[in-house]
Amino acid sequence: MTVWETKYKMHTIRVENTWKTEKLYVDGELQDERIGYKSESRLYGRIRTGENETEYIKVSIGAYWFTVQCRIFVSDRLVFSSES
Repeated sequence: MTVWETKYKMHTIRVENTWKTEKLYVDGELQDERIGYKSESRLYGRIRTGENETEYIKVSIGAYWFTVQCRIFVSDRLVFSSES
């Protein structure tokens, strides 16, 4: 299993990848899951930043030349890349 984790505004975003599932957690809560093998995948979630404020999360996972890479976007801004 491959795990990527980052902090964003006091929240923990965690992505888990196995050969058959991909999961997105925010502060320990499962927000999205994909089952089945894919060479590319997207996961979606959200972070509540205030009483009426929400920021949306998009995760891109891709397999390239025997490696798996992950990018996490919050409100369309890159906040994590496994390439870095």
